[in-house]
Amino acid sequence: MQTETQTVPVSKKRLWPGPIISALPAVFLLVDGVMKLVKPEVVVKTTVELGYAETVILPLGVVLLTCTILYLIPQTAVLGAILLTGYLGGAVATQVRAGQGLFGILFPVVLGVLIWGGLVLRDDRLRTLIPLRH
Repeated sequence: MQTETQTVPVSKKRLWPGPIISALPAVFLLVDGVMKLVKPEVVVKTTVELGYAETVILPLGVVLLTCTILYLIPQTAVLGAILLTGYLGGAVATQVRAGQGLFGILFPVVLGVLIWGGLVLRDDRLRTLIPLRH
């Protein structure tokens, strides 16, 4: 037995903000992931200054790129957002432990807000799951 799915028309006002808001953190995270694969001197220096061994840079890059790609695929976007939230939580913990300033601590938080904000605007199911207004 087949059931028909009803699609709700998306207003033009809601068509673009979600993908644009989602693209902002995604582009940053993709660049960050690629930089971890390429390992220029600045990435190695910063990672070691934060207390990590150089050997973790490549695996972190692979994890970050995988999570970000999952986020960009509509069918796996929620899983990607959940995984990126965990990754960014680790970034916040690292910044706090390393005694970085407020910007270093809040930047991953802002990325997480943009990730979920863009996803909520892109996905009607999330808007019903997380009602922001009645």
